[in-house]
Amino acid sequence: MKREVKIGITGVVALIVLFFGMKFLKGVDLFSSNELYYISFSDAKGLSKSSTVYADGYNIGIVSNVLYDYNHPGNVVVEISVDEDVKIPHGTIAVLDEAMLGGCTLNMTMGPNPANRYLPGDTIVGSTANGLMSAAADVMPKVEKVLEHVDSLIQTLNQLASSPQLPRILQNAESITASLDESSKQLNNLLKNDIPNMTASFNKVGKNVVTLTDNLNQLELQATLNRVNNTIDNVQKATNKLNAKDNSLGLLLNDTVLYGNLNTTVNSATYLLQDLKANPERYVHFSLIGRKPK
Repeated sequence: MKREVKIGITGVVALIVLFFGMKFLKGVDLFSSNELYYISFSDAKGLSKSSTVYADGYNIGIVSNVLYDYNHPGNVVVEISVDEDVKIPHGTIAVLDEAMLGGCTLNMTMGPNPANRYLPGDTIVGSTANGLMSAAADVMPKVEKVLEHVDSLIQTLNQLASSPQLPRILQNAESITASLDESSKQLNNLLKNDIPNMTASFNKVGKNVVTLTDNLNQLELQATLNRVNNTIDNVQKATNKLNAKDNSLGLLLNDTVLYGNLNTTVNSATYLLQDLKANPERYVHFSLIGRKPK
């Protein structure tokens, strides 16, 4: 065999080995037949050929091609190659999920009924998920606002640290802390000594109140109240008699004529006693020896 033929055969074999080697490195199973399906997306989000295709997190194939859909501008068609043993049910959704460090992954969320499935060459519904990067983009405006507040806080802290009043504030804080410490000690003493004594006194007062209540319950309150009522009735009757004129005491208190006569009699008796003291000889005439005529 000529040397040129050997070189040609060697080159062809090298190309074949290189081709299948590249396929193998891309994850293509060279010894199994695959079937092609298509997925339509409005945004491929950086999905590239040879990317792994997952079914509920399990590797079922690769992305064999990514094509722009010129018939439907704004859409991208992704061609996937999966093992022929994989049956894709209707209701399956292909989800593009952005990775944190760039790129994205394609995950097939399988439908519930494997009996009704897509055929090779069919187009599967595509969808996109908000990955970590999208969530981070939503959070960034809030982070910027927080950073503005943090910046203002740092400026305030710098002004406070450079203020000449800071040592005085620290001294006042130390004094306040010492006062609080002393107050805490006094409070502890109060709780330890005075409060138990006060509690004991309150307990004693409570017992006395209970005893007094028991004693009051034992008294014949109704009989006592009845006697009080009788006494009040008697006083009322006596008062009524004093106000009436059908009795001597009532006439004495209420009859003005009788009062005048009694007053006149008293005055006459007073005058008689005064005259008796002044001129006893007018009223008494006796002598131990005999009466002397005037």
